[in-house]
Amino acid sequence: MVPALLAWYAANARDLPWRRTKDPYSVFISEIMLQQTQVKTVIPYFDRWMKQLPGVAAFASAKPQKVLKLWEGLGYYSRVRNAHAAAQVIMREHGGRFPRKFEDILALPGVGRYTAGAISSIAFNEPRPILDGNVIRVLIRIFGVEGDARDKETNAALWQLAEDLVAMEPKRSSELNQSLMELGALVCTPRQPKCSGCPAGKFCSALREDRVDELPLRRARVPATKRRFVAFVARKRNRFLVRQRSGEGVNGHLWEFPNIEVGLKDKRDGRDIKDTLFRVADEQPICRIQHSITRYRILLEVYRAEATGKSDGVWKTLSQLHRLPFTSAHRKILTALMP
Repeated sequence: MVPALLAWYAANARDLPWRRTKDPYSVFISEIMLQQTQVKTVIPYFDRWMKQLPGVAAFASAKPQKVLKLWEGLGYYSRVRNAHAAAQVIMREHGGRFPRKFEDILALPGVGRYTAGAISSIAFNEPRPILDGNVIRVLIRIFGVEGDARDKETNAALWQLAEDLVAMEPKRSSELNQSLMELGALVCTPRQPKCSGCPAGKFCSALREDRVDELPLRRARVPATKRRFVAFVARKRNRFLVRQRSGEGVNGHLWEFPNIEVGLKDKRDGRDIKDTLFRVADEQPICRIQHSITRYRILLEVYRAEATGKSDGVWKTLSQLHRLPFTSAHRKILTALMP
């Protein structure tokens, strides 16, 4: 199976910007960006990032607001905060050179076994296994693995399978690992996989037993929780009031318009909404924004308002606001304010 995967990858691998180099920093940035994010979304972010922060030194010395601005819209901001800390560790403890040893890479902030394995194998061609969502699905189907991949025993078995595979072609681990990821992305997809064109089809247990749609086994989803927020757009002499979130929790250090959470069953809107610092000016909202953060489905209603008390925010012009990193939902508010 391994020769078939390598031949298929050589003929079918997508031309992605981070595949045009073996630079470990580029591999590191691409892997961090690709966590829980689609390739088509990452490409423009990666290109923009590498133009402005082309190496570890530039990244390590960049101001946090610049880093967050470059990341704005990718979500899961703890990824980039950890990556920033990792770059600083590389400068401080490794003389600015990306570490080559797997153990040193694994010790970097925010780097787990998968990311360390991806950097080691792709950048340095070290025979290290990888196990992301695509690879998990491929291995489960090919080898007919039962159980939930998040369970300890099943996860350990999958890591062992991945390790066994790279051990078969240790000098080509970069290509092999990427072939597994690419197969999951292009052929062995979650739904409607293209089994007829799969290079591993004749070795696949799920295909042989007609269980492709059953595997991997799916755990019941946690029901989404609905939440409702009201945001206030206060203006004073062509400046708007905004505030920066604390470093704790989701969207730490990003900017937003002042807002409060209101109950889902609360029927109030417009001028009926009371806040000690704001008086809503119009009954109808500027806009209503629906967005999702992890398991939350959020409705954000946005009203023009007058600031009636002292706020912990700052007043900024539109041009200044556009230079700040906003949460995705509040970036849409800023877009709605454009003349």
